[in-house]
Amino acid sequence: MEKKNDFKPFIPADKVLPEFTLTSVILGMILAVIFGGANAYLGLRVGMTVSASIPAAVISMGVIRMILKKDSILENNMVQTIGSAGESLAAGAIFTIPAIFIWASEKGSGVSAPSFVSIALIALCGGILGVLFMVPLRTALIVEEHGTLPYPEGTACAEVLLAGEQGGSKSKVVFAGLGIAAVYKFIADGLKLFPSEVQFSMQGNYTTSVGMDVLPALAGVGYICGAQVSSYIFAGGVLSYLVLIPAIAYFGGDSVSKVVDEAGKALAFNQLSASQIWSNYVRYIGAGAVAAGGLISLIKTFPTMVKTFGHAMKGFGKTGDSQLRTQQDLSMKVVLGGVLIIAVLIWLLPEIPVSLLGALMIVVFGFFFATVSSRMVGIVGSSNNPVSGMAIATLIVTTFILKATGNTGATGMVSAISIGTVICIIAAMAGDTSQDLKTGYIVGATPRLQQIGELIGAIVAAFAIGGVMYLLNAAWGFGSDQIPAPQATLMKMVVEGVMGGTLPWVLIFMGAFIAIVVEILGIPVLAFSIGLYLPIYLSAPIMVGGVIRWFVDNKRKYDSDKARKDGSDRGVLYAAGMIAGEGIVGILLAVLAVFNVADKIDLSSVYGGTFETTGNWVGLVAFIVLLATLFYFTRNKKTIEVDAEK
Repeated sequence: MEKKNDFKPFIPADKVLPEFTLTSVILGMILAVIFGGANAYLGLRVGMTVSASIPAAVISMGVIRMILKKDSILENNMVQTIGSAGESLAAGAIFTIPAIFIWASEKGSGVSAPSFVSIALIALCGGILGVLFMVPLRTALIVEEHGTLPYPEGTACAEVLLAGEQGGSKSKVVFAGLGIAAVYKFIADGLKLFPSEVQFSMQGNYTTSVGMDVLPALAGVGYICGAQVSSYIFAGGVLSYLVLIPAIAYFGGDSVSKVVDEAGKALAFNQLSASQIWSNYVRYIGAGAVAAGGLISLIKTFPTMVKTFGHAMKGFGKTGDSQLRTQQDLSMKVVLGGVLIIAVLIWLLPEIPVSLLGALMIVVFGFFFATVSSRMVGIVGSSNNPVSGMAIATLIVTTFILKATGNTGATGMVSAISIGTVICIIAAMAGDTSQDLKTGYIVGATPRLQQIGELIGAIVAAFAIGGVMYLLNAAWGFGSDQIPAPQATLMKMVVEGVMGGTLPWVLIFMGAFIAIVVEILGIPVLAFSIGLYLPIYLSAPIMVGGVIRWFVDNKRKYDSDKARKDGSDRGVLYAAGMIAGEGIVGILLAVLAVFNVADKIDLSSVYGGTFETTGNWVGLVAFIVLLATLFYFTRNKKTIEVDAEK
């Protein structure tokens, strides 16, 4: 591979600017908690998370440049480095840990809910290992393959930081999205002046249910993903709700299903509602599709994995030797010593239910998937990194190994999820670290200081995630309508299926073969499978956001192509703010629910007995108004400035 040693960063190596300062560390820690909590809420609700690097960078520019009147690109880069660590750690934790809570809520499972300390320590170990495993990969992936691996989000974040040298006004767009979405969310789910989910159901000859969650975060996710990805997700929802559910009700007819009513009497298929058919049958088909999609993605990228692993081995010793500021990494003594200490702590700490064998598997699988993840995000970006697929593969292998060594039952299942959690966090953190290091490489940051910043962000976020998880579970319970925790539910089903053979394998294989057909047709299988697995109420508003992005990018009239790109980019920033705003208020409402305040501010009684009918239409109108604000912030910048002057 040709080395790109002629690259010159924005800040030269011989120039020293404020970087690892008290301001950047404190602001980064605050954003790590905020974006970590917001992404935890979003991921537990829809099974997806979004990158926080660019929003964190924009907010940093707004605070440091506009408020503190300082001009330091390296401080801004440090803020986004620390802040984005919270989002990545949350993504790894929420895909797995809630499975243990769900087991604990089931009678006779023999599983106890993990303590706050246990969650924090598991997340902390995974976060630290993810950063440390990436350190020896930086030279091979970031430096030697600069110009070969694009690292889309890392490069985009660098462009935002470079643009910020000319002004930090873009942060106003993020804060506008955050504030409007926060107010909207509080009115909908706090005051309950309109329902956050509108739906229209049919039962009988054609049993189905359609509708959408009229919430800002989902529309924001759709806008950021774009029309194409959103359409794949929505297509899965259409197949689930408009094909599979009616087919099961129709072909089942008067036959008795496994669903019983309140009196314990088994119901016929044509007596089931759409939600009952989805939760008892279609969900398993979706789980099979997601599992197969994850494995297909891993198989397709296996050559890349092998190549990456080889490059990583060649570049393993190339750290910490350079005297140039922009080439200094944490020393290999710190990296190897840290990995050894964390591995021993995973084995010995009673709060982490993992044996010596499990600790060894974490180190081996963890470094392998950290290597894979770091290169994969360099190609497809963090948003498309198949972390869940890696987690599924890990859970299948580790559960088989644990079962073969006699570690079965509740203990074995909890151990498998714990191992999977650490590895999932490692993969997510390694991917985020590589993107941040790419940003730093372009702007001229000090890698060693960035790596320390990632560790700080991981430590802060680990304890914040434990609190957020306990809060959300206490308020609504994982697996509920409010926080279905789709990825964690899938991981739970995988472990149960391997350990005890309790899965309805016919439905699982149906989903797997649907995924294979989708792959043959050339459709991105993971996005489609996630749509098949999630309720259509979640994929529909994502599709709406994607359609708005398509209109803004292709149909809206602008003065120039640059104005079009600026409008689209402002929409991304506003959408990121919408996601953060809803996530923050979602956590606030969870606090109110825990302290029994939520019912006291419930104003749904103003509808009398028509909240579910009249409220549906009010909710749709409110959602249209919300979407109009998104259109507003994608307008021609000159028009916005004229309006502001007026």
